[in-house]
Formats: sequence, C-alpha cells, structure tokens
Amino acid sequence: MPRLLITCGLLLALALSGRAGIALAATVSNDADPPALDGLWKGPLKVPGGQLEVIFRLMKLTDGYFCTLDVPLQKVSRMSVKADVKGDSIRLFAEEAASRFIGRIMPGGKEMVGFWQAPGYKTPMTLTFSAQPAFNAKNVRLTPPYREEEATFSNLVVNARLNGMLTIPAGQGPFPAVVLLSDSGPHDRDGTVGDFAPLGQLADYLTRRGVAVLRFDDRGVGKSGGTPATTTADLVSDAQAGLNYLRTRPEIDLSHLGLIGHGEGGNVALLAAAQPLPPAFVITLAAYGLPGRDIVVQQQATTLRTLGTENAQIEAATKRQLAMLEIIRQTTDNSQAQAIVANMLKQNNAAIDNATAQASATEMTSPHYRYFLAFNPIEKLPAVACPVLLLNGTSDLTVNADANLGALEKGLKVSKKTVVVHKMPGVNHLFQPEQTKWPIINGQQQPNFSPESEEIIREWIIAQAKK
Repeated sequence: MPRLLITCGLLLALALSGRAGIALAATVSNDADPPALDGLWKGPLKVPGGQLEVIFRLMKLTDGYFCTLDVPLQKVSRMSVKADVKGDSIRLFAEEAASRFIGRIMPGGKEMVGFWQAPGYKTPMTLTFSAQPAFNAKNVRLTPPYREEEATFSNLVVNARLNGMLTIPAGQGPFPAVVLLSDSGPHDRDGTVGDFAPLGQLADYLTRRGVAVLRFDDRGVGKSGGTPATTTADLVSDAQAGLNYLRTRPEIDLSHLGLIGHGEGGNVALLAAAQPLPPAFVITLAAYGLPGRDIVVQQQATTLRTLGTENAQIEAATKRQLAMLEIIRQTTDNSQAQAIVANMLKQNNAAIDNATAQASATEMTSPHYRYFLAFNPIEKLPAVACPVLLLNGTSDLTVNADANLGALEKGLKVSKKTVVVHKMPGVNHLFQPEQTKWPIINGQQQPNFSPESEEIIREWIIAQAKK
C-alpha cells in the first residue's frame, strides 16, 4: 500500500475532474511575496438541494502552506489539502474529495474569489478570512503520571536506526505492552496529521491505565534514519524491530505484547502476525480489507457522494477511473503506460497542462502505486493465529467500515481465531468522534481521540492479559 496514498489519490482526481505520507506543502512563486494567509477561510458551497459551509485552515510553513478542509454538515474534519500559492493566485486541492478551489486573493488579503470544481460539477465560490483562535494548547503539557524514555532500536533488515518514545505505567510491572504503527505516508511518532496526534493521544490514554506503549518516528522522519518504505510489506520489519526492542525490556510482560496499527499500519500489524515471532495480539484501526483497486474506487465514490455529486456523475467518474486503472494494470512498460495515462488525463480535463499530466502519469505508474492497486489484504490472514480486535468508524470517508470490516472478519475467521469487531458510530478515519463531542480547551473545541474507542481498546488488551 503506498506511503503516499492520498497524494496518489489526487492524481486520480485530476483524471476524473477534466486521489499514501501526505503532500501538504505549497510551492510558492519567487516572483512576488505571497500574502499572509494564516487563518480560517470560510465560504458557502452550492450543491444540489442547498449549500454547505466549507472551511479551509491555512498555516504558513517554511516552504509553503499546510492546509486542511472541514465540511461540518457532512462530518468532514481535517481533510488533507494541497495548497499552491503563486502571487495572488491560489489553488486548493482537496485530494480525498477529488475537488479543488481555484481563485484569486483579492486586494486587502481578506477574500478569495474563484470557483469550486469536482467531477462534472463547477460553481462560483467566495472564501472569507477569519483569524485563527489565539491559543496553542500544544505548548501546555503537565508532567504525566508515568515514565517516558527516548527509545532507539535497529531494523537490521534495512539497516535503519529508529527512534521513538517508550511510556511505562507507574509501578513495578511487568506490564502488557503495544507497539503503535502509523497510517500510510511518513509520520512522526504521534501519527500527527495537521494539529491532531491520534497515536500520541492513544499512547497517553493506555499508559495512564496500565499498558506500556512504544511509538516511533517512521523511517526518514524526525529522529529516525533510513529511507521511507514504499510498500506495506516493507514496513513489517519496522513492526518486528519494535517488538524485538520491547522483548529486551524487563518492565514488559512478554506474553502479552501486541501491535496496534492505524490505517495501513493495521495491515502491517496483520502481516507481522502471519510471520514467525508474531505479536500476542493485534488491534487494527481502520485497516483495509479490500484490494487496493477497490479501495481507490470506493474512496472516490464516497467522497464525491459526500460533497453532493449526483449519482450519474459519480458513475461516469467511476467508469473513467476504472478504465485508467485497467490500463495501468495491463501495460507493464512504464513509458508506454505513462503516455496513455497522460493522454487520458488531458482528454478528461482540458485544463491540465502537459507537465502536470506527465507528472501525474509518472506517479500513477510508480512501483508503490502499482503495488497498492494489486495488494490484497486478506491473502495472509489464514496464517494469523493470534486474537484480533477490528475497529472502524461509520464516518470514515477513507476506509468504508462495512465493506472493510466484513472482509477482514471473514478472512480472519478462516482459521477459527478470536476476532472481535466494533463499528464506532460517528467516528472518522482519524478516530475523532463527532465534533459535538470534542472537548473545549481554552474556550475552543479541540479534536480528540474517540473516548469510546480508547476504552474498548484498553478493555480488550487487559482481557487478553488476564487469559
């Protein structure tokens, strides 16, 4: 499964509008100083039957802008966006939604005027500036009631040194323990997406309640060395290295040592459990159960439907997408495949220039994307002998809960192992609950990891330890 899945998704979005680490930074023109855009940009999106408020959050980085998208009425929160700012022109690509805002920053820097475009749909839109809330909760942190240690260990398979954090509950132990594995794309040890750190929050919750946790920076990120992995199978050795490190620690109960993986990390955990020296248990959070090709098609249809695209337009977009994926599958010669795909991109969208079409075609025929399209998550499941807990949220726009949980459960039960499934109402792909359930910090609602999911995970781990 590609480490840049969402970036790859964008390439399909370009093909259909004529969607892997996450490309969030903007390229800023050197011809003119870009305006200061930090803050919230809000505007109405006209859709069949009414309108939706969309909110883009922009934050200046050293080499561009970090950007996310919220659509509150559709329960879309912190969706990754690629921002491209050149002078007073701006393009905001909502990659998962196969949609984009293209506009111009008006004099004064408080308004953007342009249009929203999705497959088969284009409408004018005006975004208005609103300042970010003046607080930074990240800088306020009390000393936790447990031990924290920097952890460094080696993945000898790829000759990489990995660095992270080991948190150990108060007391003598030994304690049940887990290694946390991040979603697709290079992530830090907290699995940070924007200003939300799901793995960091989960680690804190579990450690306060008697479970030791190892979380680490992915290869090539933060303090970890090595080159970022390109396939799901490549990442298994990182998970095994984390388990081996914990096996050297006297505070750890070696008979109750498991893996928790988010998104692609869940599939990595299951693959590790099918190999020698497996974990004692596995917990997956929004893991994939369908082949990569099906996932891409399903994600596209789900996000288009969420944004109000008509069924006929979704069906047409799906047909174009399937045709392009089939070309990639059948054409093993990359040069030939790239030429065909680039041509299809330009046919589907006359606004795409030659350079953009070629760059997109190159990415879509890359080894990691080809691997993802062919990856079947259930092939190795009969070899998994340990208990497995499967969780997914009903508001997950990236991994459909019903289809993927069903496929994983069926594949795991072939060998009659213990499988427990929980479908979490209102929880999204980052395992955030509905926004109405977010806590208020410094007068502002802040996203949190679903408390119900945290408690299910804790209870299940403790239940394994009692067996």
